[in-house]
Amino acid sequence: MDDNDLYPIGDVARRTGLSVSAIRYYSDAGIVAPTRLTEAGYRLYDVRAIARLELIRTLRELDAGLLDIRQLLAGETSLHDLLAAHLELVERQERDLRARRAVLRTLVRQRGTAAQAALMHRLVSMRDDERERLIDDFWSGVGGSLDLPSGIVDRLRELRPCLPDDPSAEQLEAWIELADLLQDEEFRAAVRAHLQDVYGTFPGSELAAPATWDFIHEEGAKIGDDLVTAYHQGLPPHDPRVEELVVRLAELAGSGSRQRLAATFLMVQDLPEDPEYDATYGRYVALVGRINGTPLPTYEQDPALFTWIATALDETAA
Repeated sequence: MDDNDLYPIGDVARRTGLSVSAIRYYSDAGIVAPTRLTEAGYRLYDVRAIARLELIRTLRELDAGLLDIRQLLAGETSLHDLLAAHLELVERQERDLRARRAVLRTLVRQRGTAAQAALMHRLVSMRDDERERLIDDFWSGVGGSLDLPSGIVDRLRELRPCLPDDPSAEQLEAWIELADLLQDEEFRAAVRAHLQDVYGTFPGSELAAPATWDFIHEEGAKIGDDLVTAYHQGLPPHDPRVEELVVRLAELAGSGSRQRLAATFLMVQDLPEDPEYDATYGRYVALVGRINGTPLPTYEQDPALFTWIATALDETAA
Protein backbone atom coordinates (compact mmCIF):
# COMPACT_ATOMS: atom_id res chain seq x y z
CA MET A 1 0.00 0.00 0.00
CA ASP A 2 1.63 3.26 -1.16
CA ASP A 3 1.25 6.40 0.97
CA ASN A 4 0.39 8.40 -2.15
CA ASP A 5 -2.16 5.98 -3.54
CA LEU A 6 -5.88 6.64 -3.26
CA TYR A 7 -8.34 3.81 -2.92
CA PRO A 8 -12.04 3.61 -3.78
CA ILE A 9 -14.51 2.84 -1.05
CA GLY A 10 -14.91 -0.81 -2.06
CA ASP A 11 -11.18 -1.44 -1.63
CA VAL A 12 -11.21 0.40 1.69
CA ALA A 13 -14.07 -1.80 2.90
CA ARG A 14 -12.12 -4.95 2.04
CA ARG A 15 -8.94 -3.65 3.71
CA THR A 16 -10.60 -2.45 6.91
CA GLY A 17 -13.31 -5.06 7.36
CA LEU A 18 -15.94 -2.31 7.54
CA SER A 19 -19.00 -2.26 5.36
CA VAL A 20 -19.31 0.35 2.62
CA SER A 21 -22.34 1.81 4.38
CA ALA A 22 -20.36 2.17 7.65
CA ILE A 23 -17.53 3.99 5.85
CA ARG A 24 -20.08 6.33 4.25
CA TYR A 25 -21.66 6.92 7.67
CA TYR A 26 -18.31 7.89 9.24
CA SER A 27 -17.71 10.21 6.31
CA ASP A 28 -21.15 11.86 6.52
CA ALA A 29 -20.78 12.19 10.30
CA GLY A 30 -17.49 14.05 9.82
CA ILE A 31 -15.45 11.43 11.67
CA VAL A 32 -13.24 10.27 8.77
CA ALA A 33 -13.70 12.29 5.62
CA PRO A 34 -12.56 10.90 2.27
CA THR A 35 -9.20 12.18 1.10
CA ARG A 36 -10.67 13.28 -2.22
CA LEU A 37 -13.84 13.09 -4.28
CA THR A 38 -13.73 12.28 -7.99
CA GLU A 39 -15.57 14.48 -10.51
CA ALA A 40 -18.30 11.86 -10.43
CA GLY A 41 -18.55 12.15 -6.61
CA TYR A 42 -16.84 8.87 -5.74
CA ARG A 43 -14.93 8.82 -2.44
CA LEU A 44 -11.22 8.05 -2.41
CA TYR A 45 -9.13 7.36 0.70
CA ASP A 46 -5.40 7.43 1.35
CA VAL A 47 -3.50 5.16 3.76
CA ARG A 48 -3.85 7.59 6.69
CA ALA A 49 -7.63 7.65 6.33
CA ILE A 50 -7.66 3.86 6.05
CA ALA A 51 -5.57 3.59 9.25
CA ARG A 52 -8.08 5.83 11.06
CA LEU A 53 -10.94 3.65 9.84
CA GLU A 54 -9.13 0.52 11.06
CA LEU A 55 -8.70 2.18 14.47
CA ILE A 56 -12.41 3.02 14.55
CA ARG A 57 -13.31 -0.58 13.76
CA THR A 58 -11.09 -1.84 16.59
CA LEU A 59 -12.49 0.65 19.08
CA ARG A 60 -16.06 -0.05 18.06
CA GLU A 61 -15.45 -3.78 18.52
CA LEU A 62 -14.29 -2.88 22.03
CA ASP A 63 -17.64 -1.06 22.39
CA ALA A 64 -16.16 2.45 22.54
CA GLY A 65 -18.65 5.22 21.86
CA LEU A 66 -18.61 7.39 18.74
CA LEU A 67 -18.30 10.58 20.79
CA ASP A 68 -15.14 9.26 22.45
CA ILE A 69 -13.74 8.18 19.08
CA ARG A 70 -14.52 11.57 17.55
CA GLN A 71 -12.70 13.30 20.42
CA LEU A 72 -9.71 11.01 19.98
CA LEU A 73 -9.43 11.67 16.24
CA ALA A 74 -9.85 15.39 16.86
CA GLY A 75 -6.94 15.33 19.32
CA GLU A 76 -9.15 16.21 22.30
CA THR A 77 -8.14 13.07 24.19
CA SER A 78 -5.36 10.48 24.00
CA LEU A 79 -5.72 6.84 23.08
CA HIS A 80 -4.45 5.88 26.55
CA ASP A 81 -7.05 8.01 28.31
CA LEU A 82 -9.82 6.70 26.07
CA LEU A 83 -8.82 3.07 26.68
CA ALA A 84 -8.36 3.61 30.43
CA ALA A 85 -11.81 5.19 30.75
CA HIS A 86 -13.35 2.41 28.66
CA LEU A 87 -11.58 -0.26 30.73
CA GLU A 88 -13.07 1.23 33.90
CA LEU A 89 -16.52 1.15 32.30
CA VAL A 90 -16.11 -2.46 31.15
CA GLU A 91 -14.90 -3.57 34.58
CA ARG A 92 -17.89 -1.87 36.22
CA GLN A 93 -20.21 -3.60 33.75
CA GLU A 94 -18.49 -6.90 34.49
CA ARG A 95 -19.10 -6.48 38.23
CA ASP A 96 -22.74 -5.65 37.53
CA LEU A 97 -23.08 -8.73 35.32
CA ARG A 98 -21.55 -10.96 38.00
CA ALA A 99 -24.04 -9.59 40.52
CA ARG A 100 -26.94 -10.23 38.13
CA ARG A 101 -25.64 -13.70 37.39
CA ALA A 102 -25.46 -14.50 41.11
CA VAL A 103 -29.02 -13.29 41.65
CA LEU A 104 -30.35 -15.18 38.62
CA ARG A 105 -28.57 -18.43 39.48
CA THR A 106 -29.90 -18.28 43.03
CA LEU A 107 -33.43 -17.50 41.85
CA VAL A 108 -33.39 -20.33 39.29
CA ARG A 109 -32.05 -22.78 41.89
CA GLN A 110 -34.67 -21.73 44.43
CA ARG A 111 -37.47 -21.15 41.90
CA GLY A 112 -37.72 -17.68 43.40
CA THR A 113 -40.52 -15.16 43.23
CA ALA A 114 -40.49 -11.55 42.06
CA ALA A 115 -40.30 -10.43 45.69
CA GLN A 116 -37.24 -12.61 46.24
CA ALA A 117 -35.64 -11.21 43.08
CA ALA A 118 -36.04 -7.68 44.41
CA LEU A 119 -34.62 -8.71 47.80
CA MET A 120 -31.59 -10.45 46.30
CA HIS A 121 -30.84 -7.50 44.05
CA ARG A 122 -30.88 -5.27 47.12
CA LEU A 123 -28.59 -7.64 49.00
CA VAL A 124 -25.87 -7.63 46.34
CA SER A 125 -26.17 -3.84 45.99
CA MET A 126 -25.68 -3.14 49.72
CA ARG A 127 -23.02 -0.69 50.85
CA ASP A 128 -20.30 -1.86 53.24
CA ASP A 129 -21.89 -0.07 56.20
CA GLU A 130 -25.26 -1.68 55.46
CA ARG A 131 -23.68 -5.13 55.43
CA GLU A 132 -21.94 -4.40 58.73
CA ARG A 133 -25.22 -3.33 60.34
CA LEU A 134 -26.91 -6.51 59.12
CA ILE A 135 -24.19 -8.67 60.69
CA ASP A 136 -24.21 -6.72 63.96
CA ASP A 137 -27.99 -6.95 64.15
CA PHE A 138 -27.78 -10.71 63.66
CA TRP A 139 -25.29 -11.23 66.48
CA SER A 140 -27.13 -8.85 68.80
CA GLY A 141 -30.30 -10.87 68.19
CA VAL A 142 -28.54 -14.20 68.69
CA GLY A 143 -26.60 -13.30 71.82
CA GLY A 144 -29.22 -11.29 73.67
CA SER A 145 -30.70 -14.14 75.73
CA LEU A 146 -27.84 -16.63 75.94
CA ASP A 147 -26.45 -17.81 79.28
CA LEU A 148 -22.82 -18.38 78.27
CA PRO A 149 -19.31 -17.54 79.53
CA SER A 150 -18.62 -13.83 79.36
CA GLY A 151 -17.71 -12.44 75.95
CA ILE A 152 -18.13 -15.62 73.88
CA VAL A 153 -20.67 -14.08 71.51
CA ASP A 154 -18.44 -11.04 70.94
CA ARG A 155 -15.57 -13.38 70.14
CA LEU A 156 -17.69 -15.39 67.72
CA ARG A 157 -18.89 -12.26 65.94
CA GLU A 158 -15.27 -11.38 65.13
CA LEU A 159 -15.56 -13.88 62.28
CA ARG A 160 -17.30 -11.63 59.76
CA PRO A 161 -17.87 -11.68 56.02
CA CYS A 162 -15.95 -9.09 54.04
CA LEU A 163 -17.18 -8.94 50.44
CA PRO A 164 -14.29 -7.68 48.27
CA ASP A 165 -14.64 -4.74 45.90
CA ASP A 166 -14.47 -7.11 42.94
CA PRO A 167 -16.26 -10.26 44.13
CA SER A 168 -16.62 -13.42 42.10
CA ALA A 169 -20.02 -14.84 41.26
CA GLU A 170 -19.43 -17.56 43.88
CA GLN A 171 -18.71 -14.96 46.56
CA LEU A 172 -21.85 -13.04 45.63
CA GLU A 173 -23.96 -16.19 45.77
CA ALA A 174 -22.54 -17.00 49.20
CA TRP A 175 -23.32 -13.47 50.38
CA ILE A 176 -26.91 -13.70 49.10
CA GLU A 177 -27.43 -16.94 51.01
CA LEU A 178 -25.78 -15.64 54.18
CA ALA A 179 -27.61 -12.30 54.15
CA ASP A 180 -30.91 -14.10 53.70
CA LEU A 181 -30.11 -16.39 56.66
CA LEU A 182 -29.02 -13.49 58.86
CA GLN A 183 -32.53 -12.03 58.59
CA ASP A 184 -34.32 -15.34 59.10
CA GLU A 185 -35.72 -15.57 62.64
CA GLU A 186 -35.80 -19.37 62.51
CA PHE A 187 -32.11 -19.46 61.60
CA ARG A 188 -31.30 -17.02 64.42
CA ALA A 189 -33.21 -19.17 66.89
CA ALA A 190 -31.43 -22.32 65.67
CA VAL A 191 -27.99 -20.67 66.01
CA ARG A 192 -28.93 -19.43 69.47
CA ALA A 193 -30.04 -22.92 70.57
CA HIS A 194 -26.92 -24.53 69.12
CA LEU A 195 -24.54 -22.10 70.84
CA GLN A 196 -26.34 -22.54 74.16
CA ASP A 197 -26.12 -26.31 73.81
CA VAL A 198 -22.42 -26.31 72.83
CA TYR A 199 -21.00 -23.61 75.09
CA GLY A 200 -23.46 -23.71 77.96
CA THR A 201 -22.04 -26.89 79.53
CA PHE A 202 -18.67 -28.65 79.82
CA PRO A 203 -16.55 -29.12 77.75
CA GLY A 204 -17.76 -26.25 75.57
CA SER A 205 -18.00 -23.91 78.55
CA GLU A 206 -14.30 -24.42 79.21
CA LEU A 207 -13.42 -23.63 75.61
CA ALA A 208 -15.63 -20.52 75.76
CA ALA A 209 -14.03 -19.24 78.97
CA PRO A 210 -12.12 -15.99 78.20
CA ALA A 211 -8.78 -17.31 79.51
CA THR A 212 -8.94 -20.54 77.48
CA TRP A 213 -10.20 -18.84 74.33
CA ASP A 214 -7.54 -16.13 74.44
CA PHE A 215 -4.87 -18.71 75.16
CA ILE A 216 -5.83 -20.86 72.15
CA HIS A 217 -5.85 -17.88 69.79
CA GLU A 218 -2.81 -16.09 71.23
CA GLU A 219 -0.26 -17.79 73.53
CA GLY A 220 -1.19 -21.32 72.53
CA ALA A 221 -1.14 -20.58 68.79
CA LYS A 222 2.62 -21.19 68.50
CA ILE A 223 2.43 -24.51 70.38
CA GLY A 224 -0.59 -25.37 68.25
CA ASP A 225 1.43 -24.73 65.08
CA ASP A 226 4.23 -26.97 66.40
CA LEU A 227 1.69 -29.71 67.15
CA VAL A 228 0.24 -29.47 63.64
CA THR A 229 3.75 -29.80 62.21
CA ALA A 230 4.44 -32.87 64.36
CA TYR A 231 1.11 -34.38 63.34
CA HIS A 232 1.85 -33.91 59.62
CA GLN A 233 5.30 -35.42 60.18
CA GLY A 234 3.51 -38.60 61.24
CA LEU A 235 4.71 -38.60 64.85
CA PRO A 236 2.59 -40.81 67.16
CA PRO A 237 0.80 -39.25 70.17
CA HIS A 238 3.28 -40.91 72.57
CA ASP A 239 6.36 -39.48 70.81
CA PRO A 240 8.53 -37.55 73.34
CA ARG A 241 8.36 -34.39 71.22
CA VAL A 242 4.56 -34.54 71.11
CA GLU A 243 4.33 -35.23 74.84
CA GLU A 244 6.56 -32.25 75.57
CA LEU A 245 4.33 -29.98 73.47
CA VAL A 246 1.03 -31.11 75.02
CA VAL A 247 2.44 -30.80 78.54
CA ARG A 248 3.45 -27.21 77.77
CA LEU A 249 0.05 -26.64 76.19
CA ALA A 250 -1.81 -27.85 79.29
CA GLU A 251 0.43 -25.89 81.66
CA LEU A 252 0.00 -22.64 79.74
CA ALA A 253 -3.74 -23.19 79.38
CA GLY A 254 -4.04 -23.54 83.15
CA SER A 255 -6.82 -26.10 82.75
CA GLY A 256 -7.89 -28.18 85.72
CA SER A 257 -6.57 -31.42 84.18
CA ARG A 258 -5.20 -32.70 80.93
CA GLN A 259 -8.22 -34.96 80.61
CA ARG A 260 -10.49 -31.91 80.70
CA LEU A 261 -8.42 -30.21 78.01
CA ALA A 262 -8.51 -33.43 75.97
CA ALA A 263 -12.30 -33.49 76.25
CA THR A 264 -12.39 -29.94 74.92
CA PHE A 265 -10.37 -30.90 71.85
CA LEU A 266 -12.63 -33.90 71.22
CA MET A 267 -15.68 -31.65 71.43
CA VAL A 268 -14.23 -29.34 68.77
CA GLN A 269 -13.32 -32.34 66.62
CA ASP A 270 -16.90 -33.61 66.72
CA LEU A 271 -18.48 -30.31 65.66
CA PRO A 272 -18.34 -30.87 61.86
CA GLU A 273 -20.18 -34.20 62.33
CA ASP A 274 -23.01 -32.51 64.24
CA PRO A 275 -26.00 -31.85 61.92
CA GLU A 276 -27.08 -28.95 64.14
CA TYR A 277 -23.66 -27.32 63.77
CA ASP A 278 -23.70 -27.84 60.01
CA ALA A 279 -27.13 -26.21 59.71
CA THR A 280 -26.49 -23.32 62.10
CA TYR A 281 -23.18 -21.76 63.15
CA GLY A 282 -21.27 -24.15 60.88
CA ARG A 283 -23.24 -22.83 57.90
CA TYR A 284 -22.36 -19.28 58.95
CA VAL A 285 -18.66 -20.25 59.15
CA ALA A 286 -18.72 -21.98 55.75
CA LEU A 287 -20.41 -19.07 53.97
CA VAL A 288 -18.10 -16.51 55.57
CA GLY A 289 -15.16 -18.61 54.40
CA ARG A 290 -16.46 -18.61 50.82
CA ILE A 291 -17.09 -14.88 50.89
CA ASN A 292 -13.69 -14.06 52.38
CA GLY A 293 -11.83 -16.64 50.32
CA THR A 294 -10.36 -18.25 53.45
CA PRO A 295 -9.82 -21.97 54.11
CA LEU A 296 -12.01 -24.08 56.35
CA PRO A 297 -11.15 -24.09 60.07
CA THR A 298 -8.50 -26.64 61.06
CA TYR A 299 -11.04 -28.85 62.85
CA GLU A 300 -13.02 -29.17 59.59
CA GLN A 301 -10.00 -29.73 57.35
CA ASP A 302 -8.68 -32.66 59.39
CA PRO A 303 -10.73 -33.59 62.46
CA ALA A 304 -8.35 -36.48 63.24
CA LEU A 305 -5.77 -33.91 64.36
CA PHE A 306 -7.81 -33.17 67.47
CA THR A 307 -8.21 -36.84 68.31
CA TRP A 308 -4.44 -37.14 68.05
CA ILE A 309 -3.89 -34.16 70.42
CA ALA A 310 -6.51 -35.46 72.86
CA THR A 311 -4.84 -38.89 72.87
CA ALA A 312 -1.47 -37.30 73.62
CA LEU A 313 -3.00 -35.31 76.49
CA ASP A 314 -4.63 -38.41 77.96
CA GLU A 315 -1.41 -40.43 77.71
CA THR A 316 0.70 -37.78 79.45
CA ALA A 317 -1.94 -37.53 82.20
CA ALA A 318 -1.76 -41.24 82.93
